[in-house]
Amino acid sequence: MQQATYYYAPHYPDLGRIIFLWESEMDIAAYLNAMIALFVIIDPIGAALIFHSLVPVDDMRHRIKMAVKAALISSTLLILFGNFGEPLLHKLGISIDALRISGGILLFYTAFHMITKDAEHTSTTERKDIAVFPMSIPMLAGPGSLTLAILLYSKAADYESSLSITLAILTISAATLIMMILSRYVKRVIGRTGDDILRRFLGVILAALAIQFVHDGIVNLIQPVL
Repeated sequence: MQQATYYYAPHYPDLGRIIFLWESEMDIAAYLNAMIALFVIIDPIGAALIFHSLVPVDDMRHRIKMAVKAALISSTLLILFGNFGEPLLHKLGISIDALRISGGILLFYTAFHMITKDAEHTSTTERKDIAVFPMSIPMLAGPGSLTLAILLYSKAADYESSLSITLAILTISAATLIMMILSRYVKRVIGRTGDDILRRFLGVILAALAIQFVHDGIVNLIQPVL
């Protein structure tokens, strides 16, 4: 648990209490670790570029509606599956270490495709509901990110860590929402070359994260035997 620090703010009487609660309830290390891992696998910028190609450019109301709906669905799925996925696995007789190994392999497969495959972004004028499929599932809350959510929550040792992971999910969801709403401008700034570079760089980091999950799972499984 982090040491709580109270900051005196005479001109803003509620500010000190807010910062006090933030520091006392948050595990900053768990928050940053979860946020970086989720950013790598969800890739808000890449998701925004795909979103831009799936919705009409001139229908801003529809774009906002689809972006908000996709962000709400995906964040809800990640939080619920992260919290209740492990008990479900135990009911099925699957250990968390087996999930670490299989999840790590799955994440490595995702990372491999991020590095080696070219993304295709073709614009459309068709107005359809893309919030559930493909934006929420499998783009934002796919097998990789859902597995990652379970692994992150399984490492949480206390309430503060779990709260920090939940806040990290909400932070990444909010960032993705903003990116999707502003996707036309993101495309202008980043461009296809920038997206290719970013996606491949994040793929390398995700591959390293996947190998770490596999390593931890194998070590934990063979440790009782040795």
